[in-house]
Parts: sequence; C-alpha cells; structure tokens
Amino acid sequence: MNLSFYIAKRYVFSKSKNNAITIISRIALSGIVIGALALFVVLSVFSGLREFSLTFSNDADPDLKVNVIKGKSFFISPSQEQQLKQIKGIANYSKIIEERVLFSFAEKQQVTYLKGVDSQFAALNPVTKKLFNGVWFTPKTSQAVVGYGIAQKLSLGLFDVNNPLEAFIPKPGKGAIESEEQAFNKAYLIPTGIYAINEEMDSKYVYVDLELAQEVMGFQYNQVSGIEIKTRPNADENKIISEIETVFNNQVQVKTRAQLNASLYKMLNTENFVLYLIFTLVIIMILFAFAGAIFMVIIDKKDNLKTLFSLGAEVKNLRRIFLIYGISLCAIGGIIGVSIGALMVFLQHQFQLIMITDTLAYPVVFTFQNVALVLVTIVSLGCIATLIASSRVSKKLLD
Repeated sequence: MNLSFYIAKRYVFSKSKNNAITIISRIALSGIVIGALALFVVLSVFSGLREFSLTFSNDADPDLKVNVIKGKSFFISPSQEQQLKQIKGIANYSKIIEERVLFSFAEKQQVTYLKGVDSQFAALNPVTKKLFNGVWFTPKTSQAVVGYGIAQKLSLGLFDVNNPLEAFIPKPGKGAIESEEQAFNKAYLIPTGIYAINEEMDSKYVYVDLELAQEVMGFQYNQVSGIEIKTRPNADENKIISEIETVFNNQVQVKTRAQLNASLYKMLNTENFVLYLIFTLVIIMILFAFAGAIFMVIIDKKDNLKTLFSLGAEVKNLRRIFLIYGISLCAIGGIIGVSIGALMVFLQHQFQLIMITDTLAYPVVFTFQNVALVLVTIVSLGCIATLIASSRVSKKLLD
C-alpha cells in the first residue's frame, strides 16, 4: 500500500516524458476544477435565491401556528394561556381570528381574508413594520391595515372616514335567506395603513383588532381560530409542539413554518435537486474524459508497470497505483474548484458584482453543506471513473 501510494504521488506531481500525456492530464484536471466550480457556484446561487424567497414567507408566517383539528374555532381559557406562557422555548404568542369575507368599496368588491389580531401580534410578526404607507391600526377601534394589492384593486385611500371599507361576514345558520341582513354581518372599517411584502401576501389579508373580529363574527371573548407563536432561538420545536398539544388535550394541530408553506418548500427542494442532477450529469461527462486520460497515463507508464510486475508486484497493487492517482487528482481538482467558487461567492456577497436589477444583486449563500456535497460528488464519481480506468491494468496488458 505504501509503495502504491508513493508511486501514485510521484505520478500526480511529476511531469510525463511524453508532453501529450502531460497536456491531456492537465486538461482532465482542469475539467474537474471547472465542474466543481460550476456546481458549487450554482448551488450557492440557488441557496441564496431560496433564502431570498423564504424571507417573504418569514415576514408573514409565524414560527408555529395552532389551529383546531375540527371546526373553525376553539376556546382558550386563562389557565391554558398561563400554561402556554410557562412553556420553555415560547418567546411570545398572539391570538388570531382568520375568516374569508367579502370586502366592498366604491362599488368594487374583493373576496379575501379578514384577520383579527391582538396587541401581541406586533411582537412576533414583522408585517407591522412592512408598511408601505400609513400606520398600524389602534387597538379597540374599527381601523384596519390592508395589503397593497387589495388597496390597489379597490382604489382605497387612508383615513377616509366618510367612505369606509365595508366587510360582509357570512352568518352561521340554516334556512332560507330573504335579505342581506340575514345573510351577513357587516363591519365598517377605516384603513389607516397599507403593507407591502410580496404579490401573494399583499392581496391576502386585511388586519383588524381581535375584539372587532370577534364581535362581527359572533365569537366569545375567549374564542379564536388560531394562535401564532414565536419561538426562542435554538428552541426544540418538536418538544414545544408536544407540550402545546398537551395543553389543549390534543384537540389542536400545530404546524411549523415549513409545514405552513409545504408547497413552496417542496418546489424549492425539487428545483435544487434537479439543478444538482443536471450539473452532476455534466461532471459525469467530464469524468469520462478523465477516465480516458488515466488510461493514457497507464499506456505511458506501461514499461514501468512491466518492471514492477517482473519484480513481484501483484496486478491489484498496480491497479491501486492508478486508483490512488485518480482519486488524488479528483480531490485536488475538487478542492481547487470549490476554493475558487468560494472566492467568487465571497466577492459577489461583499461587492455585488452581478445585479438582477439596479438595486438587487444576485443573492448567494456560502454553506459548508454545499462544500461537502460538491467534494463528495466529485470524489465519489471520480472514484468510479478511476476504478473503470485502472481495471485496464491486467496481465494481458503487461505481457
């Protein structure tokens, strides 16, 4: 093994007497460097785009959300609230009411969500700081904060007391409906602020005070449709979820942010996997050429191999020389490629060299996970290619 390693090391760092073989080996090594560089840069860019995309959901969704398993609402008693406050890992929580209703303004209508939130909502959700115009609503009033998309579609103005935003909330019950009053509860809202997060969220919510939402929906003071929770850094989410379910006697379900945005996470993971497969295919093609280069080195060193074979070296030891040689080149090429890629990612992150728009640079994120993934991919595929090439070392070749 030591002899195989020593000879392989000499082959890696010494030039061949045949200039053509040296050039072919360097081209093969350059291909590995470029493949590792390309894969690492693409994964880093996609990690940046993934993080950039998730910031929009992070601005609107809590760390954990509690919903009832059956029905639309549930009751939370003072003792249950006290138990929630005692759960380690919960930084803050907010009681909410969320219902799809019809909004009308100046003969324009839109169906979207009315969301009642309490005074703690501002402490756990950054949407209160994402106001495009105006201010957040004052508690215990009929004021409201609407999304930019809703305001644009309904042509809403702010602080227009004479022209309030009308909300029509369906009344529960059975039987024939003979008038509008029998079908809907009506609320008159005064928009005081417009928030802007992204296109989807800007057309989804109209925020009002929790007590107002309870009143127009006929809820009791301790009746809510959900609880949004902010966890402390590095908190054990699984343990918190288990304790919350115990507090509510397993009558609720608790979802993480990833579960609330399951389709988004699934789409991003699928795109990441597809990109990885595409660039891995490119690397496989490069390594086919690399296997050919190793076989050329074997032909070039044929006389040396015959000498070693005559001195008693076994064929498997001779194969091991080129196996170590190929894996070493793959590892060196992978490290060089990842190092250059890391430098490019650092420069893009610090100096924003490539821009998407005049104000937005291509987002990139350096992660050791990407470093490990690229190196493992390069070395693993290189090992397979080297095994194929080194298998050509046989007694027939040496005769």
